Formats: sequence, C-alpha cells, structure tokens
Amino acid sequence: MANPLLVEVLRGRLIESRHRGAVAVADANGAAVFAIGDVAVPIFPRSAVKALQALPLVESGAADRYGFGDEELALACASHSGEPGHVAGVAHMLAQAGLDAAALACGAHWPSSQAAAAALARTGRAPSALHNNCSGKHAGFICVAGAHGIDHAGYWRLDHPVQRHVRAVLEDLTGAALGDDRRATDGCSVPTWAIPLHNLAWAFAKFGVGHGLAPDRARAAARLRTACAHKPWHVAGTGRFCTGVMQLFGARVFVKTGAEGVFCGALPEEGLGIAVKCDDGASRAAQAIMAALIARFLPMSDAERIALEPFLHPILRNWNDFEVGALRVTQAI
Repeated sequence: MANPLLVEVLRGRLIESRHRGAVAVADANGAAVFAIGDVAVPIFPRSAVKALQALPLVESGAADRYGFGDEELALACASHSGEPGHVAGVAHMLAQAGLDAAALACGAHWPSSQAAAAALARTGRAPSALHNNCSGKHAGFICVAGAHGIDHAGYWRLDHPVQRHVRAVLEDLTGAALGDDRRATDGCSVPTWAIPLHNLAWAFAKFGVGHGLAPDRARAAARLRTACAHKPWHVAGTGRFCTGVMQLFGARVFVKTGAEGVFCGALPEEGLGIAVKCDDGASRAAQAIMAALIARFLPMSDAERIALEPFLHPILRNWNDFEVGALRVTQAI
C-alpha cells in the first residue's frame, strides 16, 4: 500500500515536489487516536528515540552520581549542532566520569551548525567526536557503564550490558520484540531497531505521562522531559525545529528529530504520543507534519498559533533572501 501525500512543496504557485509518508498518534494505553498510511511496517527511528535511550542514565543512578543537571540530561537526548556550548557540555559529562573525548566511539564529523563549522575551520583544527551530534547520547552510555562499575570499552556494541539495557527499555516502552531481524547499525555505530510507527507513538505517549511504566522509569522519563523543556537549545541548537518548538510550548510538548524523515514526540497534557515517517527521508517535510499535528491536537492560544505558523508553513527563500516558495501540509492531516 502506498502511503499518501502529506506535504507539497511550492515554487511560486506551482507544486514542485511532493512528500509521502505515514503518521501515528496513540495514547498511553496503546489505542490508536489518529493514523495515516502504513503505521504497522517497522521503520528505523534513528535519533528520534534518544530520549528513550537516555532513560538508563537516570534510572541507573548515573545522572545523580555524576551530578548531572538539566543541561547534561538534555544533551543525553540530543542531536546537537556541534556549537561550542554543546561541545563543552559533553566534555564536562565525560570529565565527571574521569574521561575525555577519546572514550567516545561515535566518530567525528563537522558541526551541522554552519557558523560553528566555519569557526572551527578558522582555527585550523579538525572536528573531534565531541562535535558529533550523538556525542551526548554516547557520553550518557559511558556514564551508565561507570555507575554500574562496568568497563565502558565497547559500550556501543550489541552485546555490551549498556546496549542490552537500552534494548530492554525500548522493548518495554514500544511493546515490540526487537529481534536480530529488526537490527541494523546507526550512524553513530550503536544498534538501531526497526519499530512500527504505532508502537513508537505508544512509546512516546507512555514517556509523556508515565502510564504503564515502572515507578523508577516513570520518574526518569519525567526528569528527562523537564530537562529538555528547560534546556531545549541543548537538545538541538540555534535555529533548529526541536529547539524552537520546545521553547514555544515548554513542558507541554516534547519533540525529537531522527534521520531519514522521522520525527517523534509527546503531548504530555493530552496523553498522546506521535510518530512520523516521510518515505523519501525528507526532514523538512517531517517537521511540517509534526507542526501540523501539534496544531491539531494541542490546545493553544492565538499568540501560540501565530508563533507556530513559521514551523507549520515554512517559507522557502533563495540565496538573495527572496521568497520563492513554501511547504504546505495536505488535507490528509
């Protein structure tokens, strides 16, 4: 079954591109509230589940052992832009565990922030693993190992106790059996598991309200949500969708991007979880869909609706800053 058209890209008044995809919205009991397209096919959520992967950092006691506050916990959930504050924050996380960037196994890449990448290039230095958008998640994994007295070497491997713990957490929240037939390797080298969109939406509903979770896990989820609401810049960075939306709505909205057109989120006050997948992997389309779902399911003031408009109907501009087109979500949503 072909997924429906969800986003159209306009150049002038004409449609230039189209994005198909699927959407699932569920409550914490697992009931489907809204669904478009094939929400039963397993997809790789990639970085969209980092907040779920960060649960062991809190529930293991590692966050308290190393004195982590909101900034460190937000970085553990982050796909950050590699700006100086992100890099310094992850370095601090590792230092609290008596380690440095050499402990990270995520690999190095240039900051996704153009300003940060240009500033780094001007110094003549190459990027380190600290600049990797996943470095905060990896620092969290390393600290989980340290809190349990486990050697952090190989913390990213499938058979390491940390990854076994993470896998169990994902199975608990999603209700999906994560066998080897659903396993692949993420961009940062940790295991990634293919999970149906409906199960991902259910997981984020549970993450948002704590329903169906053991008490320690529910408290860990609440603490991570609070950290991201207080420090949304650490979750993403300057000018990023996740940062802007969480700055706008605070604790009422949690959103997290993933590679290849995936977006997940929670509306805690509404008891809902959301999962989005664009077939062609387009992040711009997934962002517009997420904004449309927030507009549909979250009660908001007129001022908030106006503030959400740039995310809901992004304007496309050329290199001279001329308005040349826009994105619009179809009536399917």
